[in-house]
Amino acid sequence: MIKEAIGTGASIEEAKEAALKALEAPEDAEVKFDVIEMPKAKLLGLFGGSQAKVKASYEFEDDPFAKAKDYVMTILKNLGVEEATITVDADDEDVRINIECGDNYGSVIGRRGETLDAIQYLTRLVINRGSEEYKRVSINVGNYREKRENTLRALARKNAAKVRKYGRNVVLEPMNPYERRIIHTTVQDIEGVTSHSVGSDSDRKVVITLEEGVTPLNAGKGGYSKGGKRGGYNKGGYRRGSEKRYDSDSDNAAPARAPRSDSAGASLYGKIEINK
Repeated sequence: MIKEAIGTGASIEEAKEAALKALEAPEDAEVKFDVIEMPKAKLLGLFGGSQAKVKASYEFEDDPFAKAKDYVMTILKNLGVEEATITVDADDEDVRINIECGDNYGSVIGRRGETLDAIQYLTRLVINRGSEEYKRVSINVGNYREKRENTLRALARKNAAKVRKYGRNVVLEPMNPYERRIIHTTVQDIEGVTSHSVGSDSDRKVVITLEEGVTPLNAGKGGYSKGGKRGGYNKGGYRRGSEKRYDSDSDNAAPARAPRSDSAGASLYGKIEINK
């Protein structure tokens, strides 16, 4: 696309300077000038005459996400982040936005990524407003998302191992849909355990349970009968074999028995460090 502006002045040089100022072109832009009107001197120094008129222009690539970038930058400034670099990588279905802001990433991420998730949600609305094709939007600060995903996968594996060993449910802290999905997909690849979600809205959390018919590795030491028999009631007062398996994050999924929680161990997410 081409952006242009017109300037006037008593001379060609003055008109060029006026046009360039009005154009507000980047320093590295290749600006072209076209003289529209030459200056004319006044007759006898008193009558007639006209100023020079010059058009300045330069070509630039149309950025379809310029509005989204400006929107994110406005949010960052309101958070006290004055210096930031925003880059966008997109295809037909996804828009991936990365923010580099030095040591100011803490205020952008927020507690457990809540601020970053809010910025991502609002930016998704901006990008998809008035568009016929819906695009998924993800926003990352440095390598926070990767660090967080690795932490969640480690958390899922650790607590799945506890469930597999002792046969007791583990209830994790409340998470957003993106983080719950990471837990579910990790648990899905671990033999002998399964997961489902309970609660609603911001209090929705993942419960990791033993798969139906699977005997805990410590059978006979935690209230389960030896030999893998699950009849009768276990030490916690729950009827054995009554579990119902849920592998999805459906809002309709509910546990068939009240979960016993090892939440003290499940709440340790670890510290997230951002590569600078």
